[in-house]
Amino acid sequence: MDLYEYQGKQYIARFGVPVSPGEVADTVDDAVAAAERLGFPVAVKAQVQVGGRGKAGGVKLAADRAEAEANARSILGLDIKGHVVRRLWLERAAHIAKEYYASFTLDRSAKLHLCMLSTKGGVEIEQVAEEDPGAIARRHVDPLDGFSEADGLALAGEAGIEESERQGVADVLASLYRCFVEGDADLVEVNPLVVTASGTVLALDAKVTLDDSAGFRHPEWAEWANLDELDQRERLAREKGLQYVGLDGYVGIIANGAGLAMSTCDVVEQVGGEPANFLDIGGGASAEVMANALEVISTDEKVRSIFVNIFGGITRGEEVANGIVQALGRVEIHAPIVVRIDGTNAVEGRAILAAHESERLVSLPTMIEAARAATELAGGSPR
Repeated sequence: MDLYEYQGKQYIARFGVPVSPGEVADTVDDAVAAAERLGFPVAVKAQVQVGGRGKAGGVKLAADRAEAEANARSILGLDIKGHVVRRLWLERAAHIAKEYYASFTLDRSAKLHLCMLSTKGGVEIEQVAEEDPGAIARRHVDPLDGFSEADGLALAGEAGIEESERQGVADVLASLYRCFVEGDADLVEVNPLVVTASGTVLALDAKVTLDDSAGFRHPEWAEWANLDELDQRERLAREKGLQYVGLDGYVGIIANGAGLAMSTCDVVEQVGGEPANFLDIGGGASAEVMANALEVISTDEKVRSIFVNIFGGITRGEEVANGIVQALGRVEIHAPIVVRIDGTNAVEGRAILAAHESERLVSLPTMIEAARAATELAGGSPR
C-alpha cells in the first residue's frame, strides 16, 4: 500500500523522524484556515501518488492569507499526470540550507535491507543514479544486526555530509530504520531530507510503501486504503482480496503465486505476446476465487485471451479444474481461455477440463505451449 505524503509523514513521525507541522485540507476554506493556524509562510502541496508535483504546479509557497487561498484554489482539481488533486497538505515552510536523500528498502538479490543516502536530494534518485552513481552511498543491513548509530555516522561520512551535520542525519536514519522494520514497510524514502538554516535535520517529504501481507498486525491501515487512486480493475481486485497489477498488453494472466504470475508474464513476452496484467490468486483456486479473478480480468476491454496458469501443491489439480469449470458457469467471459495445470493431480485436472474443451476453452500441459496458444488466440504472432 502506497501512502500519500501526509500519511507517510504522520507514519514516520511515529518513530521519531522530525517533520514540519502540517494539516490536511479538502477545500479552499479549510486550506486557508489551516494556513492561518500554522502561521505564514506555508507550503501548499497537492496530495497525489505521483512524482513531479512541483513542476506541474502542485507545490506552492504562500506568504499570506491571499496567497494561500489563491494557491489552494489553483491546485485543487489540478490534473497531475492523470491524477486529479482532491486533497492538500499545508505545512509550515522551512528555511532550507541543504537537501539530501535517504531511504530504506529491501535488496531482494542480496536478501538484505538496503540503506541509500545522497547529498543530491530534491531530484529523482533514478536520475542521480544514472548521472552520478558515485553520489549515492549504500549500505546493506543484516536484519539480525539492525542499523546502529555507528552505521548511520559511517554512511553519512561516506556520502560526503559535513561532519557537523552527521549526527543529525544518523539520528534520522536510525528512526527511519525503526519505521521500516517495526512499521512493516517495503520502502521508506525521504526526498528531500533537509538541513534548515538553523541546522535542524527535517523530513520535508515522505514516500512510504507498506507491506500488505503485514496488514493483519495493523488494523489502523484500513483507513489508508486509497481506492480512489486505483483504476476499475485494481479497485475490484482489492475488494475481492486479489493481488492485481494492470499492464498494457492483451493476454490476461491468472496464476496462483506471485512468482508463478511473474514467470507467466515473462513466458508470454518470450513467445511474442503482451501481458495485460499480473493477477495472483494466492494459494486457493476454488470456484469463488476463480470466478472473482475472471470477473476482474473481464473488466479490461483490451484483454483478447486469458491464460490461467496453475501449479497444484496443497491445492490439487482436480479441485482447480472443477473451480475453473464452475467459475465459467458464473461469469460471462468473452475472451477464449487457455489453461495449464501442473503439479499435484494434474492429470486428473486436465481430464476434467478435456470434457469441457471448446474453441473458447483450451487445456495444454506446458507453460510455453499455453503461452503460445493464448497469444495466438488473442491475434498475436507467437514465436
